[in-house]
Amino acid sequence: MEISMPPPQIYVEKTLAIIKPDIVDREEEIRDIILRSGFTIVQRRKLHLSPEQCSNFYVEQYGKMFFPNLTAYMSSGPLVAMILARHKAISYWLELLGPNNSLVAKETYPDSLRAIYGTDDLRNALHGSSDFAAAEREIRFMFPEVIVEPIPVGQAAKDYLNLYVMPTLLEGLTKLCKQKPADPLIWLADWLLKNNPNKPKLCHPLIVEEPY
Repeated sequence: MEISMPPPQIYVEKTLAIIKPDIVDREEEIRDIILRSGFTIVQRRKLHLSPEQCSNFYVEQYGKMFFPNLTAYMSSGPLVAMILARHKAISYWLELLGPNNSLVAKETYPDSLRAIYGTDDLRNALHGSSDFAAAEREIRFMFPEVIVEPIPVGQAAKDYLNLYVMPTLLEGLTKLCKQKPADPLIWLADWLLKNNPNKPKLCHPLIVEEPY
């Protein structure tokens, strides 16, 4: 009896990476390291968080002695947030970062990014999500409109469609009716590609300063 085997599947994981304010000027070389390490930069933004927004992002650290210094550090200037994707992205990015304390990283993992770019236990240069739940929460915080796996179902899917998909589709169909092209399917497909508001910026998108 012949046993049918399921087709092989590749699971691509996403994680959040942050280049912290004190090393934003080293972004280009850090981005090159990220790409050479097998990651795809799915989206990126350059933004300046307020102390209150930093407090919300690091809510799990609230109450710890270093919390005020952490929020002050992270709100001291612009930072760069990126969604990184690859197989086992979370664990590979954490391995590339090295220990949280840059002083420890310099002693034990001198080739890690925090050893190279970090200063001390607080100014450790870069951030990485600790696990899948943290990655999902942090990506949604920095990129509110992005779809994070698992893809929403039920009411969440309806809300997403009504908020992000239907307005764009309605605009495209309206213009399709006005133009009456010879091949409406091809015309609509091309229009949606050009006018997708959530089109990801891959690899080397331009930095766009934007308020948050």
